[in-house]
Amino acid sequence: MTILQPVARSGCGCGGHDVAKKLITIDAALALIADRTAAVDGAENILLDRALGRILARPVTSCFMSPPFDNAAMDGFAFASAALPGDGPWILDVVARVPAGQSSTVPLVGLQAARIFTGAKVPEGADAVVMQEDVKRTGSTIRIDQRPKPGLNIRRSGSEMGAGVTVLDQGRRLDARAIAACAAAGAGSIPARRRLRVALLVTGDEIRAAGARRADAQIWDINTPMLSAALTQPHLDLVAVEQGLDSRDGLFLQLAEMAACADLVITTGGISVGEEDHVKPALLALGGDIHFSGVALKPGKPVSFGCVRGSTWLGLPGNPLSAFVTWQLFGTALVARLTGEAGQGARRHVVTGAAISRKAGRCELRPATCTGFDGHGREVVTFDAETHSAHVCALPDRDGLIFLPADCDFLPAGALVEFQPFCRT
Repeated sequence: MTILQPVARSGCGCGGHDVAKKLITIDAALALIADRTAAVDGAENILLDRALGRILARPVTSCFMSPPFDNAAMDGFAFASAALPGDGPWILDVVARVPAGQSSTVPLVGLQAARIFTGAKVPEGADAVVMQEDVKRTGSTIRIDQRPKPGLNIRRSGSEMGAGVTVLDQGRRLDARAIAACAAAGAGSIPARRRLRVALLVTGDEIRAAGARRADAQIWDINTPMLSAALTQPHLDLVAVEQGLDSRDGLFLQLAEMAACADLVITTGGISVGEEDHVKPALLALGGDIHFSGVALKPGKPVSFGCVRGSTWLGLPGNPLSAFVTWQLFGTALVARLTGEAGQGARRHVVTGAAISRKAGRCELRPATCTGFDGHGREVVTFDAETHSAHVCALPDRDGLIFLPADCDFLPAGALVEFQPFCRT
């Protein structure tokens, strides 16, 4: 029997013991991000062939109705259905030929027809198009055996959209589908938000570029290529990528330079409370504000958010999986706010493909893979037995994050949990 575990709480269920320790919930952190940020100023008109991935600054409206004229939905013959007398069959004279892109100067009257091709403008006097397979042609005449209904195989002018109709709303990120709608609306250029300027600062004296020589106590840098890839998007401008200096004075100078050139400064590591964690002290020394520092979640508890010298700051943990998870959860939401993008980050419900035993206390975000649907039509996910904050090798096979409520130490197979898909880049 499949067990359905109802969700008896609103939000992610990330309350629990850690909230009493001044950690805020996931939903409270997201609410603070929404409250303390707004879309950057500035917009530009860009050509449609360069608009992929950009964010609309204003709605796109149709310039003309579409289609702009009645046209044939397939190859065939156009004629006036009302002109057919009696019950048929009927013999019609073919008096014109109308390829796509051309107009017939010959109006059809009586038992006259025009050879017409898909997309061609329907001649004056015609109200039906019979496909070529349904007629028998002999020389310059055709025979029709069945009376067509008026409008058969004709795409009426304005049937897709009228003039001045809103095709896309403000805040839409343009993908191939949206670009198709813009082209159909006659929009050769679109008003786009200016690109968000982002700077990335990855701390850790112990990290070295992947594949480079490293000493016994050094590790390869995962966060720089991972987050650089996540930030390489058409609506973002990655203006700086640096390895942070593990000193307060060094980070002070680096953060000051980044805040001067970026709308958003992202750091990884250095945000806990150890003697080598210098990011927050350096940010405060620059006159910055920290809106939250520490969220009741696993992995990624140290994640922090604030501002410094007119720039927004997001502090991600140093462990790679923690950095990835908190980027997916908070980073994508923050970027959406700053770019004015609408409709991102929607969660849905799925059921667990196996039982879960875990330590209660914090909401756990566990990478999961969608594997199909159960007999009740519910989406099923699978996952690892436990999560390690530094392990990322399983990420390519994962589709998103499941939310395991803070107060639950056991969930049976078939339990209902929230799921947030990964933002694909």
